[in-house]
Amino acid sequence: MEKLNVMVVGVGGQGTLLTSRIIGKTALNAGFDVKLSEVHGMAQRGGSVVTFVRFGKNVSKPVVEEGEADVLISFERLEALRYSHYLKKDGILIVNDCRIDPMTVVIGASQYPENILEQLKKDHKVYVIDGGAIAKELGNSKVLNSVVLGLSAKHIGFSKEEWISVIEKTVPQKTIDINKQAFLKGYEG
Repeated sequence: MEKLNVMVVGVGGQGTLLTSRIIGKTALNAGFDVKLSEVHGMAQRGGSVVTFVRFGKNVSKPVVEEGEADVLISFERLEALRYSHYLKKDGILIVNDCRIDPMTVVIGASQYPENILEQLKKDHKVYVIDGGAIAKELGNSKVLNSVVLGLSAKHIGFSKEEWISVIEKTVPQKTIDINKQAFLKGYEG
């Protein structure tokens, strides 16, 4: 692998930053040069959060340009649509099937687009998972990011054990077991 460009997008509070750090640490542990960049935006108010993780033999810049992402992980449908132009022609889009209305929709200034997943599937290779439902089944809705990461890990590379090792060292101590369960549900689902 020469280089892999991963973009992680979501809404504040969905675990976007933690997910990108786990991806970066997993690549670093595998011996790759890693660059990470985070754009928080209005994360604390439910706004977009965008992170870039680039890794390979030699990575010069942290930001993924439009049309360069090999993998785009989105924790919300509209965020997937909003950033899908960052994907390469043969890139992979992983979407958590979740709707969070942005402020413009909440106040009635705009409407949430219909048929987002169908639109995305016209131009991209899309994998959809309901990370929220799986996380709730596990008893902790906050681990939806680990569920989505599990599915994404199969398209990024590295062994299941490498991912789990980094999860164990990165998530809060009291949440290790539930995050590992969530990751495995996504990975094996």
